[in-house]
Amino acid sequence: MLPSSMHITEDFRRIAPSPLPPRSLNLPNPTESTLSNGLRLVVVEDHRLPLVSLRLAFYPGSVKDPAGRQGLTGIMANLLTEGTKTRRSRQIAEEVALIGATLSAGSNSDYLTVAASALSDYSSRIFELLADVTLNPTFPEEELVLAKENTKQGLIQQRAQPSFLASEQTARVLFGEHPYSVISPTPESIDATTQAELLEFHRETIVPNRASLIVVGDINFQQVLAEAEKLFGEWAAGEDPELKFPAPPSIERRSAYVVDRPGSEQTNIVIANHAIKRTDPDFFPMLVMHTVLGANASSRLFMNLREEKGYTYGAYSSLDARTFGGTFRASAEVRTEVTGAALHEFFYELDRIRNEDVSEKELHDAIAYLTGVFPIRLETQEGLIDQLTQMKMLGLPSDYLHTYREQVAAISRADIRRVAVEHVTPDKAVIVIVGDSAAILDEVRRFSQDVELFDSNGNRKAEKGQKASGATVEFAGTWNLALKLPTGQSVPATLELENQPDGIRGNVKSQFGDAELSKVIVDGQNLQGELSMALMGQKTRAEVGAIIDGETIKGSIIVPGFPEIHLEGSRA
Repeated sequence: MLPSSMHITEDFRRIAPSPLPPRSLNLPNPTESTLSNGLRLVVVEDHRLPLVSLRLAFYPGSVKDPAGRQGLTGIMANLLTEGTKTRRSRQIAEEVALIGATLSAGSNSDYLTVAASALSDYSSRIFELLADVTLNPTFPEEELVLAKENTKQGLIQQRAQPSFLASEQTARVLFGEHPYSVISPTPESIDATTQAELLEFHRETIVPNRASLIVVGDINFQQVLAEAEKLFGEWAAGEDPELKFPAPPSIERRSAYVVDRPGSEQTNIVIANHAIKRTDPDFFPMLVMHTVLGANASSRLFMNLREEKGYTYGAYSSLDARTFGGTFRASAEVRTEVTGAALHEFFYELDRIRNEDVSEKELHDAIAYLTGVFPIRLETQEGLIDQLTQMKMLGLPSDYLHTYREQVAAISRADIRRVAVEHVTPDKAVIVIVGDSAAILDEVRRFSQDVELFDSNGNRKAEKGQKASGATVEFAGTWNLALKLPTGQSVPATLELENQPDGIRGNVKSQFGDAELSKVIVDGQNLQGELSMALMGQKTRAEVGAIIDGETIKGSIIVPGFPEIHLEGSRA
């Protein structure tokens, strides 16, 4: 018989310990000031470690990219550290490395940041480096050429990812002509970028009266003020025009958009609707609701679609609240054969969060998670300065960090249901599906009668069996192509198209051999067909989609189990 003390120990282990009471954040209050040119200073003194972190942040971000020039802000940000009037790219990198510092720049849709960190002994040197790359970039031609090529290679890799295709189509449908509809540049906009354009765009957008300099670390306010006056005091203010954008389209009923990836063994599902801006009073109730529904591995979507049904490795929701608008999404990657069943469970959970109060336990667990993880985000200088940057760039109140836990803890079950009814709208949602359309279209139509089909380049696509909807003469002839492989290699090829009594037929000739093109469907400028080829000794079928614009052609070839191949060319 076990000793009684052992029984007590085992019983004790079966009972979870009570949580400790919340501890005070003990955040030092920022000291703020504004220079005469409009540059705002925010300084938090933290002398626990001999480190200093800096952010020079500008609003807005890529929403200000000119029409047809998607990616301009991103390229400008990436090239800020690649050369100035007095330093080449290598010199900058060597100076940063010599003092064990970091220096980088990046952007998103709402703001651009130049970030730096160093030991506090080198605070003056890192301040000067940050000021130099911000005020005096030259965007050297050789660095621009390299950046453009790297960006275009990244675009090819992106387009091979179903998650990117789903996000791209979701943004297009929800935001229409609004800049938030763009999540990536195009090869054409990248190619069109010039050094002169970057210099002018920098002059117009990198101005002090749209910026905040945020400093956290082992430094005092007077030091920061002196450095800022010395380095940025002569920086002239620029224009700060009011930003106006087209309104996103109104979504009045549920509709589905299928991006076809023939042969795909998985389906990427996104269900999305318009939601709140970041400054909306409903942000905190939405945050708690989202935590219950799908924020993590203990939320409803995950427990249903993965733990109970086994349809996916993970199912989640996301709350994307930005300056000028937002979305609420539910998403997962599931096996193709359970696409319809997974959609059923998604809509079941979306309806349930609207129609039933969450349990007291779910509410308690969500609040405990959010209030527990929040202090962890502020433990490091980098974590704190990132939060302060978001506060300044997104227009959050000055007491945001101090009141965050109280705001979360005040949310009730009624609050969650109210915001779910208002901001989670499954009957006015868009369903975006990336997968094998031949296998999933019938299942998708169970949830929406409005279904549109697209290829992976975002072009409208006719369904198999649809008849051609126009003259086919313009497609016939010889086309000189370049096949762009995911490796970056460009392979020349020739496409022969011929009108025959039963429709268009043709072939593609390249170093990989000859491939026969059949089952061609023409819809306006769009052409789709099926390629038959020998690949690694095996007969293989691939899907071709292309759009012909006058004398040029662009499109893609999708071989099941392989990355997408892009094609472009012109009539011979």
